[in-house]
Amino acid sequence: MEKWDILNADGETVGQKSFVGQTSLKSGEYHLVVHIWVISNDGKFLIQRRSEDKRLMPGEWAATGGSAISCETSFCAAQRELLEELGLRLIPRKSKCVSRIKKRNAFLDVWFTLADKKLEGLRLQPSEVDSVKWVNETELKQMIEKGEFHNYGEEYFNIVLNGAKEFLYEFGN
Repeated sequence: MEKWDILNADGETVGQKSFVGQTSLKSGEYHLVVHIWVISNDGKFLIQRRSEDKRLMPGEWAATGGSAISCETSFCAAQRELLEELGLRLIPRKSKCVSRIKKRNAFLDVWFTLADKKLEGLRLQPSEVDSVKWVNETELKQMIEKGEFHNYGEEYFNIVLNGAKEFLYEFGN
């Protein structure tokens, strides 16, 4: 059974754990979630369609990610989720946490990583991911507007779309 570390309002661990799916977090308690945006050198985003069997957001196009498990850093959680779901390695010199967003009961760390991987070279985790595709910024915006991509909110997408340009400037070839 997976456990989360419980965090306080400042994002610090409080020394308590929560069993995933068995314990609901109280007001003022948080857990850590990571999203990893894979960006190609030409500015495309690798997005994934969630498995139809998922309890949350089944069949929706979304960012790669998930919850950190107990004692896991943000980087380690991002590394694990990316490897589990897509078979990609998060390489520190090509990756950056660009933002932390405080949500209702979670801190969401948004990661960018640079990769130019062909879709056929990915190893999808069937219980998590049905399919993947590369989209440019215009296509992503259209998917969001049409409700085809999960709506994480305006603040979130501003961070992703504006941050991607800065990230490519810093890390791109």
